[in-house]
Amino acid sequence: MSKFEKVKGYFDAKLWSEGMVWNAVGRWITADEFRDITGKEYEKE
Repeated sequence: MSKFEKVKGYFDAKLWSEGMVWNAVGRWITADEFRDITGKEYEKE
């Protein structure tokens, strides 16, 4: 299972919040994958 699949699974199961997925960008997933998971564009602070 890829890191993307893990993060998406956690988010879909409501184990991770959108903020937790945001924090995974650059570590486990890319900004494009953030959009694929949450349906929102990734924006840096």
